[in-house]
Amino acid sequence: MDFHAVDRRYAELKRQHDSGTLSTEEFDAQLEQLMVQDDQGHWWTKSRETGGWHYHDGDTWVQGTPPAYRSSPQTLSAESASVLGGFFKFSERGTNLRTEVIAGLTTFMTMAYIIFVNPSILGTDGTGLSVPGVFFATCIAAAAASIAMGVVANFPVALASGLGLNAVVAFTLILGQQLPWQTAMAAVIVEGLLVTILVLTKLREAVMNAIPLGLKFAIAVGIGLFIAFIGLKNAGIVAPDPVTYLRLGEFTRGPVLLAAFGLALTLALVARGLRGGLIIGILVTGLVGMIFGIVPLPGGVVSFSFDTSTIGGGVLALPDVLRLSLVPIIFALFMTDFFDTMGTIIAVGQEGKLLDEEGRLPGLRRILLVDSLAAVGGGAAGASSVTSYIESGAGVAEGGRTGLTSVVVGLLFLLALPFSPLIEVIGGSVPIPNPEGGQDILVSPVTAPALIVVGFLMMTAVRFIPWEEADEAIPAFLTILTLPLTFNISYGIGFGFISYVLIKLARGKPGEVHPLLYVVALLFALAFLVPE
Repeated sequence: MDFHAVDRRYAELKRQHDSGTLSTEEFDAQLEQLMVQDDQGHWWTKSRETGGWHYHDGDTWVQGTPPAYRSSPQTLSAESASVLGGFFKFSERGTNLRTEVIAGLTTFMTMAYIIFVNPSILGTDGTGLSVPGVFFATCIAAAAASIAMGVVANFPVALASGLGLNAVVAFTLILGQQLPWQTAMAAVIVEGLLVTILVLTKLREAVMNAIPLGLKFAIAVGIGLFIAFIGLKNAGIVAPDPVTYLRLGEFTRGPVLLAAFGLALTLALVARGLRGGLIIGILVTGLVGMIFGIVPLPGGVVSFSFDTSTIGGGVLALPDVLRLSLVPIIFALFMTDFFDTMGTIIAVGQEGKLLDEEGRLPGLRRILLVDSLAAVGGGAAGASSVTSYIESGAGVAEGGRTGLTSVVVGLLFLLALPFSPLIEVIGGSVPIPNPEGGQDILVSPVTAPALIVVGFLMMTAVRFIPWEEADEAIPAFLTILTLPLTFNISYGIGFGFISYVLIKLARGKPGEVHPLLYVVALLFALAFLVPE
């Protein structure tokens, strides 16, 4: 057995081990049989944790690349001997072309819902952004970022417009503060540049350490509730009421019934663990809506006439975003993007067994740099902030270990571009009569169920909050409560930070508050007292 045959056998064993059909003890026993001797007498084998090569020298394992490894007889399949195999280090990570392509397809299926949902959110009536334009920007920005992550960082995580971040842009900046969409996108660019500076100056650890762990999880939970609330609103399941603020929607309306059907279907698919359950739910709900005449039929399925109206708008508006009143919003965008990215990258790295012995991810700086520049690119394209997707873990679970997985996802986003007529119908809104009279209510019954389910998935982090510690739990509770109810992510974060500082001071523990947190809490307090 030569080195490449061992590579192939290791990949097979690894897939069996990850799927649970092979125990760790059996895996180790099989690995002990996979040894190859080089010309110098060293017996090389594969590391179970990293998939890399090492040999036993006395009492220690020495990592490295076997001599003449790349020029050894090519008994492995042609793809591993190809330029792709060498560039993406297939052999070192125990994978091959077929596995990486399947992993890329799996990741794309689990995150392709953003193609429908992002245009639906950013194209909400009143934002000034067109659904076809946001669709084009979403695909282009996601494709560029995912391909860059694969080529530059060789890491199997895909990127696209972030849910929660796009809600800040649409509902807080544009509809809430009445900013032009170009200025809102400029705020995203500034946020991305801020994260880039932190990456380049290695200050990200200081920022990470400044935020209490409970608040980090609370922000994720609050954003999940916020997204779910937007989903309920867009579905027509909840409606505005002049007395009680909110009430149950009218289920006698076709669009509301369609949204309820879509929610039941999507929840069932996700509960059964079906990969791509979100996008399948969107497509089936859209098809049912067309059959019953609730959703209009598309004028066509494919069109090569692309709407580029959002491209570059944020870049031209950069001078307009330099105002004090936008500092809390930019900071909220920054924190949401920054911490979500760190959690996603570490989670995907752990799933793919790509962390080293100390739990660190090799090449982390490159990964974070690509992610931060992707946020800049998303704002420049008009797609909102582009960030790493936790759904990438689905592709890693299928065996994806290299950046080729991300490249495949990026190419699939490009292949989706001609389907803009279909996206415009599925991601668009339909009117229902307002029971209070006046203007019709616009709902998005096809994509709203996906938002509710994504909100549930994000909310599961609530179990990590230390509820038994009052000085951690109360700020977390206020963050979770106020974030969706004020319809503003930055306000929720502000309530959490301010209450955290005040409770620590009241308990006589000022030293437990990071100095940066005092500054941020003061900025939020000023923003509340002097909103403009």
